[in-house]
Amino acid sequence: MAYTTGIEWAAHTWSPWIGCTNVSAGCDHCYAETWAKTYNFVDWGNPPRRRKANWRDPIKWNSRTNGERRICFPSLCDPFDNQAPDEWRADLWDLIRNTPALTWTSLTKRPQNIKKMLPNNWGDGWPNVWLGVTTENQTEADRRIPLLQAIPATVRFLSAEPLLEAITPDLRGIHWVIVGGESGSQRRPVELSWMRELRDQCLTADVAVFIKQVDGKAAIPADLMVRQWPQNESTI
Repeated sequence: MAYTTGIEWAAHTWSPWIGCTNVSAGCDHCYAETWAKTYNFVDWGNPPRRRKANWRDPIKWNSRTNGERRICFPSLCDPFDNQAPDEWRADLWDLIRNTPALTWTSLTKRPQNIKKMLPNNWGDGWPNVWLGVTTENQTEADRRIPLLQAIPATVRFLSAEPLLEAITPDLRGIHWVIVGGESGSQRRPVELSWMRELRDQCLTADVAVFIKQVDGKAAIPADLMVRQWPQNESTI
């Protein structure tokens, strides 16, 4: 169930700032970039980023969860973007600390920045923060996953979306894998065999897997309709 987003694995999307810079093949047809250019919201790829005006929504959602665990995804930025001001990130950590009923999925293509940008009291990880990296191909899986594995976190996850080739990720210390093909008019094709191989790797390693979409339009085959959350999380 999605409350304020069409992303099936999240309840809410909310970004502290908007804007990013493309860093790998997974960025080529970025939906956030398309959105920003359509509405002339920010000069994508170049600083400055644009800070979100309304920071009250997550506080409101936090008070209305009725005991549900709801995932909130910052979808229009990279929380570990070194071109975003440090004070904005500090404000984001304050907001996350003050919304304990929300689970924040901090997805990045810049895992080399995670360690130095975590709050001082991170410890073994905050219970309402899941750290993830994008692994669209084998090169990025090999580069990014070890950096993620080195960071303590309640949940570590991979986003193999858009899945651009067959990958064999190192799943040690990984709790969740999101898999999806690309959407949009310029979408690059995804082979169902790639998705099945990755699904099987996750199931063998006892890692939760969520198959999000094939290509944004095609129906997901019945055997790929696997939608799990980590640590027996059944709500979003």
